[in-house]
Amino acid sequence: MYTKLFFLLFMVLVLFTNCGQPATKQTNNTAPIPELLKRPRQIGPEGEMASMLELYDRMAGNIKANPKDVESKLTLIELFMQEARISGEHGYYYPAALKMTDEVLAQPLEPALKYRALLDKASVLLSQHQFAEAKRVGEEAVLINPNEAGIYGVLIDAHVELGNYDKAVETADKMMSIRPDIRSYSRVSYLREIHGQVDPAIEAMKLAVSAGYPGVEPTEWARLTLGNLYLRYGNVDSALYHYKMALSARPNYPFAVAALARAEAQKGNQAEADKLIEQACALIPEVSFLCR
Repeated sequence: MYTKLFFLLFMVLVLFTNCGQPATKQTNNTAPIPELLKRPRQIGPEGEMASMLELYDRMAGNIKANPKDVESKLTLIELFMQEARISGEHGYYYPAALKMTDEVLAQPLEPALKYRALLDKASVLLSQHQFAEAKRVGEEAVLINPNEAGIYGVLIDAHVELGNYDKAVETADKMMSIRPDIRSYSRVSYLREIHGQVDPAIEAMKLAVSAGYPGVEPTEWARLTLGNLYLRYGNVDSALYHYKMALSARPNYPFAVAALARAEAQKGNQAEADKLIEQACALIPEVSFLCR
């Protein structure tokens, strides 16, 4: 059950750069498949990594048996994107995902599979801060399927990063009209904050959290973002509450640990903040933690 729920949340995205070549698993008559790295420490609910490894092995086996199995390749690409967010190994997973996506797109595809591949590629490009190219690929995907919400999330993010705020709001309205869920509520919240609507931004992020499945990374990212909203606007106690909720639902969640550090520093508890940052840095290699 958890594997299915986890897979349904693969398409929520949102971040870095390349560092070295991925290890690979060679298969017959197809390009090598990058390995799924084992996390050095438990991050998230017990059994999550085992579920991901099981899914990886099953998809890799499908591809070995049938090198033209595009659906299994796309599932692996989405698995790599999600694991990049969880493990912090951006420089390993994003280039691997982008390479696999380009290989998929180099062959004739039925429209549904081409749409999915373009959505995956645009999402990876966003994570690598290639915003103009992500927008171009996203617009190509919309021409194939204008009635699926996921691609509008990519376009909203690209428009925001490129400074096209009016277009981002227009696209968010379209996304909400198709599917009001954790992805769309999160983006509405961000756009409201950009326009100075702090309380409405908080309300939209509360809806995002409520729409997610507790414990999985996208939901706890939304809960963390809700805490960050409270922290930015001076409500430290509410921020701490949501950070601790995120850690309760998702043990050893590095971003929540780092957020707790920021809140403790804001309260003047620098010793506790330093201790928490060291803890976060020990979990994943994340530059935003300012690890020493």
